[in-house]
Amino acid sequence: MERGVIFWPKWHSALWFSRLMILCLFYAAKAEITCRSCQPGNKWRAQQLLLKFDANESAKEFKGEVFGHGDWEERSGTTSAESRQLVCATGTAECASDPKELRLKRNTDNLNAKGVTGASEYAKNKVSHVKMSGQQKTSDGTGFISATRNRKRPRRNSDKDDPASAQTQDPGDGTRSAAGRRVTRSELRWSREERRAVGPRQEELKLNSSTFALTGDSSHNQAMVHWSGQNSSVILMLTKLFDFNLNSVTESSLWRSTDYGATYQKLNDKVGAKTILSYLYVSPNNKRKIMLLTDPEVESSLLISSDEGATYQKYRLSFYILSLLFHPEQEDWILAYSHDQKLYSSVEFGRKWQLVHERVAPNRFYWSKMGLDKEPGLIHLETSISEGQALYVTCKLQNCTDANKGKPFPGYIDPNSLVVQDEYVFVQVSTAGKPIYYVSAKRDVFTPMKLPKYTLPKDLHVISTDENRVVAAVQEWNQNETYNLYVSDMSGVYYTLALENVVSSMGPEGNVMVDLYEIAGIKGMFLANKKTDNQVKTYITYNRGRDWRLLQAPSRDLRGNSIHCVLPYCSLHLHLHVSANPYTSGNIASRDSAPGIIVASGSIGSELTTNNVSVFITSDAGNTWRQIFDEEYAVLYLDQGGALVAIRHTPLPIRHLWLSFDEGRQWNKYSFTNTPLFVDGVLGEPGEETLIMTIFGHVSHRSEWQLVKIDFRSIFNKRCTEADYQTWHLHNQGEPCLMGVKRIYRKLKPTSRCVMGKTYSVSMTSGPCDCTEADFECDYGYERRTDGKCAPAFWFNPSSMSRSCTTGMTFLNSTGYRKVVSNNCTAGVSVEYTARKQQCPVQAPKGLHLVTSEGTLMATLGTNVTFLVFLEEGDGARTSITLDFGDGHALTYSNVSSIEDGIKHIYKAVGIYRVTATGENSLGSETAMLYLHVTCQLEYIHLSAPFVAVRNKEVNLTAVLWPSQVGTVTYIWWIGNNTEPVITLEGSVACTFSREGITTVTVQVSAGNTILQDRKTIAVHEYFRSHLLTFSSNMDDHNPDVAEWRLDMSRVIRSALIQATGVREDQLLVTVLPGLPTAAEFFLLPDKQLTEGKPEKSSAHLDQLSEVLLSALNQNLVQFTLRPGVQVTVYAAHLSAAPLVDTSENHSGSAMLMLLSVVVVGLAVFVIYKFKRSQASTSMRRCRTKKNKK
Repeated sequence: MERGVIFWPKWHSALWFSRLMILCLFYAAKAEITCRSCQPGNKWRAQQLLLKFDANESAKEFKGEVFGHGDWEERSGTTSAESRQLVCATGTAECASDPKELRLKRNTDNLNAKGVTGASEYAKNKVSHVKMSGQQKTSDGTGFISATRNRKRPRRNSDKDDPASAQTQDPGDGTRSAAGRRVTRSELRWSREERRAVGPRQEELKLNSSTFALTGDSSHNQAMVHWSGQNSSVILMLTKLFDFNLNSVTESSLWRSTDYGATYQKLNDKVGAKTILSYLYVSPNNKRKIMLLTDPEVESSLLISSDEGATYQKYRLSFYILSLLFHPEQEDWILAYSHDQKLYSSVEFGRKWQLVHERVAPNRFYWSKMGLDKEPGLIHLETSISEGQALYVTCKLQNCTDANKGKPFPGYIDPNSLVVQDEYVFVQVSTAGKPIYYVSAKRDVFTPMKLPKYTLPKDLHVISTDENRVVAAVQEWNQNETYNLYVSDMSGVYYTLALENVVSSMGPEGNVMVDLYEIAGIKGMFLANKKTDNQVKTYITYNRGRDWRLLQAPSRDLRGNSIHCVLPYCSLHLHLHVSANPYTSGNIASRDSAPGIIVASGSIGSELTTNNVSVFITSDAGNTWRQIFDEEYAVLYLDQGGALVAIRHTPLPIRHLWLSFDEGRQWNKYSFTNTPLFVDGVLGEPGEETLIMTIFGHVSHRSEWQLVKIDFRSIFNKRCTEADYQTWHLHNQGEPCLMGVKRIYRKLKPTSRCVMGKTYSVSMTSGPCDCTEADFECDYGYERRTDGKCAPAFWFNPSSMSRSCTTGMTFLNSTGYRKVVSNNCTAGVSVEYTARKQQCPVQAPKGLHLVTSEGTLMATLGTNVTFLVFLEEGDGARTSITLDFGDGHALTYSNVSSIEDGIKHIYKAVGIYRVTATGENSLGSETAMLYLHVTCQLEYIHLSAPFVAVRNKEVNLTAVLWPSQVGTVTYIWWIGNNTEPVITLEGSVACTFSREGITTVTVQVSAGNTILQDRKTIAVHEYFRSHLLTFSSNMDDHNPDVAEWRLDMSRVIRSALIQATGVREDQLLVTVLPGLPTAAEFFLLPDKQLTEGKPEKSSAHLDQLSEVLLSALNQNLVQFTLRPGVQVTVYAAHLSAAPLVDTSENHSGSAMLMLLSVVVVGLAVFVIYKFKRSQASTSMRRCRTKKNKK
């Protein structure tokens, strides 16, 4: 027998919750796929007793809670397909440990029904999910418990809010004297319970127990426990002091017991006295192999033991482990995910590590599955490409090179959408904001999932994939707080509605939790909470969601009073979830070894409530229920369900528990310790035959951990014999045929008080039933009407066929029904309801679809574009497909199946291409097309504009791009202080400025996902004179040809001209032109006071100033020092040989060179000035695109 408790990352979502837990990264407007599996083995989470204290609360308000006990095999997955808990997908990293999980501070504000978790509290819960991440249970038989010790005592609900009222009459349980106060109803009620349980006053019943104190660990507020099992008596316990202010572990102790927890030895000296340990792991395939992880803030190391923790070897790590994933079969194979998104592998149980892949999405890596994948060392993983894009690749464990990588899905997928679960693989691809979900069954090609046409999901989460079908929770376009359940056919492609409006709620860390619970031990049985008319009601199904009904409430209450509760107005409703606090346990339990027994908390009435919660039990699989407690208790299974243990939820110290040997009909009170104990956690012996239990607690908030070992073996009279068993017929309100068979179980008689032991196994015989209509559900495209019949939906054409239907072959023509998965009925109406084989008729192609694998209408020049072609109807094997890429190239394929992996093409020129797919056979043809934008990356832009413009004279503004052809481009022009831009598809605009002054022009160029801009200032004047300047050759040696340098140099040249000629600063402007050889231009402005604004005077004045400047330039009087030892001379350019100036930033754009050359030559040849127009412009500036100029 073995028990291991090590840490799982998100253990609270994968193990404790009885609900579908989904990380809502795709918010309301975005759909997603998530999945957790119930497969045994592949993922191993550290099994632990997580005991946490909150030292920040008042010491006077001290609270102890009971959380978690149980059979790990029950909690994290037995090998039975019917009873597995949907916790982890095959090979998912969700089951590995995330060091951050343990540091979550426990919420202590709610104690409602969140206490001890029984050995199988959540063993059959099939609803734990995180966004497209699957998690699967481990096959290990160890247990997981969680408990927290806090300094705050929260209040309870209803009339039990007063801690005094919640006490029993046993003084040993911390009850205060009733003298001087009113005896509460709760106390009177429990007095009656005790009398009912134990009858006349007698000597107190005691359990065989022993207590051990972990001396020296009184300050430690967290603990992790591993009970080795495999007929071993070894228990390992790691206690830690977690400092919430520092957010790190500051102390740790490692304890080991070799006598089932009676005594413990401290092992700090064996791992290093100064070593701080953070987590404990166990190989799921060999429980003797232990792995300890040190706190990475102190040192990053692993300590490995191969002898159940007796000795250790330390190995240094070069990375920080966030999560681990153990192989389902190879005990030494491990995958480790690091904090920097790298995935490492080890084939030596952590002694050596090798990098597998970088940029791996968290929790999106999976081990291969034998029988489906080609080799056991194959890894499925999702790797990030860019924001919004990822790839699904397969990789070899020790040789993950580009040559060895596989790409099962042709194209990009949405980030965090890969789920590999059992024989299914799911991915999501969004096109124009609409998600498309793809599924691959048995590693075959990917096919879009077919939900009813107008489902239009906002959220989609895969709940389970066992027994060759998929169950998905879908939040549709008109839902906000509920989900609809859909079930698929065996291919995982076609889905039909199973149950509407299943309740959901937001869990910790933004997880969505859906109320759905699978009963252990009985195939096809589920419980769900459905919202109807704003009331939440509990429904039960015995045939995998084909039919649902309400629960019949008990006929009498705990005191024997009649309960008047008439269906459908009143029924029993159960809580199928835990609190939002991840460190509290569940409130419903069932086990494989005890078929038909279900224990849950709930309420009776018209709807589910959180007030007046009681505990109920059924012994006949939900047909009849009994109330066993009217306060909140946690019920645990002993001896494979042969006995039940109940521990009360209370913030007070206790020393009693309750035992029942007759399926909860009568309870006996036992003491397990002499000193009342604040209970923090309970750990049961691994294996369903649990007979040894350890209770973890403390006697005060400053005391050490107290570990109470309880051995229940002494309370049983004998070993069970055949005479102690009876037969029990499974039924649903008298109907014995469920899932097509009659099932008869062997169960322990309620009057027998004996030990079933390790050799006991559930015995069931079954006999086939004739098929009835109840054994069939509606097929895809059909809906169940009010009369119970399946009829085609308004959007569905029953005559449509699969594209795989080939002329001369046969296909299954649906009758509107399909048999429920795993239903084993025979004969009866089977022929009437089963799909019939028919010959595939010759049919023209219909419903041809053409998309890119990325789901976009844009591609990058020079890269592979993959086109996918789908045919909805027609003979795919005899329909040829021609794909015209729109660039003069086309390909023809003989049939559709030959292009299932996509058609690749590389475009060699930028442009918009019309891509056409044509499907054709002898009866006709079908065409589909798309318009593909092929672009290349825009690197930079340059705005070509005059430095000075004449008022009211039109000037051209041109944006020059590099490269010049990048695809579809939008130009946004901001002129001056305009609040609205001018948007054009052309790179030039013509503008007129009506006022003198400085105007700023900004152009933004949008190409694909890139937006670049450039800005220029233009000086607008009525009159001016300009001339080009050249420089001595040494100027070019120091010209970096950048805009900032040109601005600085313009100021230097302007100062040199003013110094040499005496021209006033307000009459001279200088700009250095882009490119080499270095050139510049000066502009002379008239003195308005001197010329009085008259054209004749302005012209004469400018001529005079121009002569002064040209004279100084011709005499080499204009010089400046560029740097020490570098003297530059400024010359006037010859008008007949004006230098050609390259306008590009790196003088490589011919278009820019030609454009600026024209501008420069024009400025050099003409003396530009303008007389004032007689008719002033009514606006400050006017702009229009150049192509519209008349």
